[in-house]
Amino acid sequence: MALTLLDVAHWSTWAVCAVMKLPQLAAVLAAGSAQGLSVGSRLLELTGFLVFLRYQIYYGYPMQTYLEYPILIAQDGLLLLFILYFNGKTRRALFFAVIFCGVWYMLTLHKWIIDLAMNLCTFISAASKLAQLQCLWQSKDSGQVSALTWGMSAYTCATRIFTTIVTTNDLAVLIRFIIMLILNLWVTATVLHYRKTKKT
Repeated sequence: MALTLLDVAHWSTWAVCAVMKLPQLAAVLAAGSAQGLSVGSRLLELTGFLVFLRYQIYYGYPMQTYLEYPILIAQDGLLLLFILYFNGKTRRALFFAVIFCGVWYMLTLHKWIIDLAMNLCTFISAASKLAQLQCLWQSKDSGQVSALTWGMSAYTCATRIFTTIVTTNDLAVLIRFIIMLILNLWVTATVLHYRKTKKT
């Protein structure tokens, strides 16, 4: 059976997401530092991922359209743990885990909650990118921030724009991916800019 363009988009998205946070994790571990990484950005991104995954499951969308999110949540959770560890704030991890479990449950108590959360999800996810940009602008140093990780995020947003148009055509989801693509490219460019500035 021949692969369609949609199949290639799905498979490539899953493959990229399976390793997306690994360059960032490797950079943090190699340096023994989380310099340049924003805890707020990670928390907001995790919240956005959880809401988006819950929304897709709630409305019974095809699993192919969101299969990468459990992988991303696991990797982001691990990255958050490393950031907290290197910042000497590991005890906060349990508090954050309890909050995320509560949010996961409460999202589907009523249909209006999950719908509202999905609409806010775009703002939450955008805020996570803006928090990382602010951290970079303040330090004027890309530190351990991985341009490869952010570039891969941009790629998956681009493929998900295509798969959303072809499969569900959900406007809220489409707008989310377009905004995330723009912001991921902006963070990538900022990381590369500060890396270049540091070398010269």
